[in-house]
Amino acid sequence: MKTQLITTRKATVRDADAIAAIVNLHAQTGVMLPRPISRIYENIRDYVVVEVGGEIVGCGAVHVMWADLAEIRAVAIRSEDKGRGYGRALVEALVDEAIGLDVDRVFVLTYQVDFFGRMGFNRIDKSELPHKIWSECVNCIHFPNCDEVAMIRYLKNASNSGQL
Repeated sequence: MKTQLITTRKATVRDADAIAAIVNLHAQTGVMLPRPISRIYENIRDYVVVEVGGEIVGCGAVHVMWADLAEIRAVAIRSEDKGRGYGRALVEALVDEAIGLDVDRVFVLTYQVDFFGRMGFNRIDKSELPHKIWSECVNCIHFPNCDEVAMIRYLKNASNSGQL
């Protein structure tokens, strides 16, 4: 069996259609917010893609919310490519991106609690997050009865008891 090279890289505008296709397929199942192509273009600098053999198989974004807090969002791997380590590579690249931006903490709102737990994230109560993060929630099919789990990962050696 031939091993293909896995590459994570910053997204470009030419990746927007592939990102939209992957994210919006997952959004149809209710596990993430839909992303109109215009929003993807507006936020293309937030995105990282995973390529295998030159084909985009996954994407995700790190969106800065405040000086010390960013959200990892829109993490999606094509259904046929799950379980191959692409999600792990993607989240590691997004965490590296957040570290490069000098962010102290990253959080996710997710249904994939075990996966993010293995990636160093810990559960927190959603009420610990600033109200600002809820601005996109009105676009969710689960609003206002959100059942996603909030998880956080501290990126610096600062005390984990700091205010969010």
